[in-house]
Amino acid sequence: MAADRPVGYRVLLAVTEYRAVFVASALSWTGDYLCKAAVTLLVFERTSSALASAAAFAIGYLPWLIAGPVLAALAERYPARTVMISCDLIRAALIGLVAIPGVPIPVLFALLLAGGLAAPPFEAARSAQLPQILTGDRYPLALALNNSVLHAAQVAGYAIGGLIAGYSPQVALALNALTFLVSALLLRLHVRRRPATLTAARRTGLWRETGQGYAVVFGDPLLRAIAIITFGVVTFVIVPEGLAAAWASDLGGGGRIQGLIMAANPLGVAIGGLVLNRLLSPRARIRLMRPLAVLAPLVLVPALINPPLIVVVLVVTVSGVAMALLLPAAQTLFKDALAHEYRARAFGVMNGGVQLAQGAAILITGALSERLPTPTVIGAWCAAGTLLMLLATFRPLTDSDGAVAVAPVLTKETR
Repeated sequence: MAADRPVGYRVLLAVTEYRAVFVASALSWTGDYLCKAAVTLLVFERTSSALASAAAFAIGYLPWLIAGPVLAALAERYPARTVMISCDLIRAALIGLVAIPGVPIPVLFALLLAGGLAAPPFEAARSAQLPQILTGDRYPLALALNNSVLHAAQVAGYAIGGLIAGYSPQVALALNALTFLVSALLLRLHVRRRPATLTAARRTGLWRETGQGYAVVFGDPLLRAIAIITFGVVTFVIVPEGLAAAWASDLGGGGRIQGLIMAANPLGVAIGGLVLNRLLSPRARIRLMRPLAVLAPLVLVPALINPPLIVVVLVVTVSGVAMALLLPAAQTLFKDALAHEYRARAFGVMNGGVQLAQGAAILITGALSERLPTPTVIGAWCAAGTLLMLLATFRPLTDSDGAVAVAPVLTKETR
């Protein structure tokens, strides 16, 4: 049927507002991962500690743990474009301070944490605004393209960051601050200002509004199933990136091998998102969600046998391909089940859960790697993940015709 036929990238990129958001996001992502690679390597070289380098990597997830859903709910009270531009400017200023030579590592961590607090409202505003900019199958295709470019930006950021860190971490941080400024300018010039989704007359208090976001996500069977699958998968596939410095050390290398390991998963996501998502129909993407949720951690289990670098890069890349197909389908189902007025809060809960799951996974496996070989930790972690995802996906999300098997329901009380 024509309605089930995938649209092309030309149709998607013809939307001026989306192009602006897309380019702005790509610039910010590249700078972020360049910065993350530089800081991670810097800390590992100074401390020789897998746990310390994992903590340096994971600090970007902490804002989601301490305030993510609340900040996402706050973002719903203001126009999305205003929120995004303000967050970009705040992050540019704070990362600019981090780039000052001689900043002590504890102060550096504090500034990175403060800058990270702008990420939850930015991501919530972007997630809520995207369905207003794009309609039909352009939305899931945009998610796939965004995920692909996000991970392509990781490839570039990690690879370049590993090299620049050996020269000057401050240069990497300054470039990151610049990307936020350019992003703010693009959003200001090309994205239309829309009113806030939550008007003053409908506000019930920030804490209650935050609680409604959780109620919408975890009170609905379909949304809850999507959340469990999403949180579960990212908990396992993020570990090779977070432990890349220690894994590279076990393989006898430094920044170059670390960059290859960190870039492998995002490279797989970029390949899978740009090629396979374009070829698959919306219904086919949804049908593949369950097997892909199991495949993503399963392919990382061979880390148990401490394979050579080429095998490490291969299995981490395949895991990324699985993620490229899984996440856009899950996000599209999630969006379709939501009322517009709950999107920022619900996406804030989901983004917060993803960040929390990833940060916790990196810290736990980093601590385990202090006592056990890093490849053993990664392989065993992902073997447990495979079993967990088999249990989590036991009940299908779709029926035999590919239709959603669990009808989304939002009660009057939740609304």
